[in-house]
Amino acid sequence: MAKSSADDAELRRACEAAVEGTKHRVVMSIRVAKIQAAQGVWAKSARLGRGGGGGMAKPRVLAICTKQKPQRTKAFLRVLKYSSGGVLEPAKIYKLKHLSKVEVVSEDPSGCTFQLGFDNLKNHSMAPPHWTMRNVDDRNRLVMCIFNICKDALGHVPKVVGIDIVEMALWAKDNTPAVTNQQKVQDGSQVQKSEEVEDNAMRVTVEKELVSQAEEADMEALLGTYVMGIGEAEAFSERLKRELQALEAANVHAIMESEPLLEEVLEGLEATSNCVDDMDEWLTIFNVKLRHMREDIESIETRNNKLEMQSVNNKALIEELDKLLARLRITPEHATCLTEGSFEETPMAENIEACEWLTSALRSLQAPNLDPCYEKTLAVKEKRAELQILRSTFVQRASEFLRICFANLVDFMLSDKNYFSQRGQLKRPDHSDLRYKCRTYARLLQLLKYLDKNCLAPLRKAYCSSLNLLLRREAREFSNELRASTKVPKNPTVWLEGFIGSGQSANNVDTSNVSEAYNKMLTIFVPLLVDESTFFAHFMCFEVPGLAPPGGPANGKNESNDDDANDDNLGIKDINDSDNKKGNQISELPALNESLRDLLDGLQEDFHAVVDWAFKIDPLRCISMHGITERFLSAEKADAAGYVRLLLDDLEDRIATQFSRFVDEASHQIEKNEKNVRQSGVLPYIPRFAALATRMEQYIQGQSRDLVDQAYTKFVSIMFVTLDKVAQADPKYADIFLLENYAAFQNSLYDLANVVPTLAKFYHQASESYEQACTRHISVIIYYHFERLFQFARKIEDLMYTITPEEIPFQLGLSKGELRKVVKSSLSGVDKSIMAMYKKLQKNLTSEELLPSLWDKCKSEFLTKYDSFAQLVAKIYPTEKIPSVSEIQDILASM
Repeated sequence: MAKSSADDAELRRACEAAVEGTKHRVVMSIRVAKIQAAQGVWAKSARLGRGGGGGMAKPRVLAICTKQKPQRTKAFLRVLKYSSGGVLEPAKIYKLKHLSKVEVVSEDPSGCTFQLGFDNLKNHSMAPPHWTMRNVDDRNRLVMCIFNICKDALGHVPKVVGIDIVEMALWAKDNTPAVTNQQKVQDGSQVQKSEEVEDNAMRVTVEKELVSQAEEADMEALLGTYVMGIGEAEAFSERLKRELQALEAANVHAIMESEPLLEEVLEGLEATSNCVDDMDEWLTIFNVKLRHMREDIESIETRNNKLEMQSVNNKALIEELDKLLARLRITPEHATCLTEGSFEETPMAENIEACEWLTSALRSLQAPNLDPCYEKTLAVKEKRAELQILRSTFVQRASEFLRICFANLVDFMLSDKNYFSQRGQLKRPDHSDLRYKCRTYARLLQLLKYLDKNCLAPLRKAYCSSLNLLLRREAREFSNELRASTKVPKNPTVWLEGFIGSGQSANNVDTSNVSEAYNKMLTIFVPLLVDESTFFAHFMCFEVPGLAPPGGPANGKNESNDDDANDDNLGIKDINDSDNKKGNQISELPALNESLRDLLDGLQEDFHAVVDWAFKIDPLRCISMHGITERFLSAEKADAAGYVRLLLDDLEDRIATQFSRFVDEASHQIEKNEKNVRQSGVLPYIPRFAALATRMEQYIQGQSRDLVDQAYTKFVSIMFVTLDKVAQADPKYADIFLLENYAAFQNSLYDLANVVPTLAKFYHQASESYEQACTRHISVIIYYHFERLFQFARKIEDLMYTITPEEIPFQLGLSKGELRKVVKSSLSGVDKSIMAMYKKLQKNLTSEELLPSLWDKCKSEFLTKYDSFAQLVAKIYPTEKIPSVSEIQDILASM
């Protein structure tokens, strides 16, 4: 038998070099072949990795390793692979404590292939790899080594599947060197020494086998006894009981013989106990003396600590009283300024300084700046009451001054006409002077908010009331002058009324300056209103999360003056910055929206006036104005622009309402065609609608597509309904009327339908209706001239459902003679009948351009019907001769 790779010293040294530095000791190393379970091929050449397998088997080395720990020994199974240079390198490592199963693969008849099951593998979707050994001996050596290590180091043995445990024990016995049993007899008792056997190659002992040799010897002796003559179970049981009693008696005898030894041990323990008692008495005496000494030391330390603590406390108390006195001191200058100072622009710096001192003093007497132990002291209570009187006096004086100041600033601007638009001159509103003067009092407002938050509500209302008058005056003057300076057509544009000629002239009127005027109104005032809202929010100290910081560019601000670019920058620091960072402030967004409503309410009337004015001039301009409004609306996203968004929403709704009114009126004009209209030719509103749709597409801006598509849907729906009602008034010419109008609808909207999905849908609908009308009209003409011929064919088709074709010639009215009469009367002058069809088709049409296509459809339909008739005749009357389909086709082609 060839030498096993487990005995290869070079292989073991290579494995030890691969795991160097991991503190792992290699117990066994053996070469194997790795095969994926999905391959299902167990050729030995593939297992050994020597060709023929097409890369199915991969050479690997399995190394059983141990690692010593202070408390226990860890065992590992390492998989090593060969690198490109032929050097072993670690590939995978498994902990043997997780090994739950060793299973021999049943597909391999040689029994050399097995798989190891670990209970901690995460990827259970992939089958574990199969390991193939060179022979069964190599497999048994590896498995026995794993079992021995698991039993000794881990205390458990994995489950075995596909291997006979008895065969494994026999193999271990046959492949283990002889052992030496040494027996010694002392004091009449036999002691069997443990068997120690070491195999230099496998490094395992017989004690580690599944069934030890001692156990195997006992089993053989027991089985031999059974053979020697024990024939009944009861007799065998009695013998075992007698032997058990003899063993128990021998154990009792051995215990009685060891009694002198036990007496010597007890005497030694008694002497030791006496020594321990003496030691305990001496320790008790020393403990009492040490306790008295410890108490004296603690008393001395306590007196020293109290004296030191008293000294420290006295020093800290003096320092704290000095600080408290500094807080309680009120300077006469600040007190005078707070109660009697002027609020003019020059002494405003002194007022703000005094107010900042007052806020600082109030804050110093509040927790956590003031120690809670001072809260109930009389001096603190008196000083806090004095500061409260100063605060209420200053807040009342400052609030009254600011209310008057806001009113005076706005009254000054209202009295000067140069601030507003005048005849022949549009004036852009300029609030730079107003904001400059307001910034003087910005810091004062912040201090007032800290001193008394409730005082800001009247001030905000007063500011909004005053500025609202200014904004409404500016918007009214600008709106009036904007409409007066815009050149518009003298006669308003009228759509879908009257005749085509007058309407076409109206369509050529340019009304783009109307949309430009509306755009200019929004361009001027929307950024202004957003800036005013943002400035108001900062100026009046609103605490709104997400509000742009002072000095940041407001949304929608465009071509403003450079001096106004930072109008919102109040140049001050928030007095409550630290509180804001802590997130203690409550959002005042509802209060801000309410104040902005007071600030900007009433401005919508001037915007409505511009919208109504533009609608009267050209209702279609609502489309472009709707897109302009949407563009401005999408640009305003700041929290301070909330009411401006509401204003734009209101404008958008009003524009949509005006346009809806126009659509309703135009639809009513279409419905008027139902009465008192000539029942021939193309209705006038069809070409008018094409011109209207072309103009509407030119006006679309932004997201106004939905508005226009809704108008298209309503217009075309009413047009088609009205068309059907008009056609029903004269059923004789209904199909001619419908096909002409649907054809005109398609011709007029062909270009637009290619680019507008909504019109494309109606274009296809009109195309289907046109085809249906053509089919009905052509069928009427054909049956008018060849009614007898095709009625005869219809009778034959009806009878074919009930009787056989051979019986049809014997039915009443369907004989061969009747067929000849019908053919003679209908086809004797077929060229004249076909010409009569053409003339009738030409006579009823008012649109000559439709005649060629209709005539081609008529010839194709007639030829199809005649082909069906000829097939019926050939099937029912095979001996009868009629003009062939090719002859009729030649006649039609010559017409």
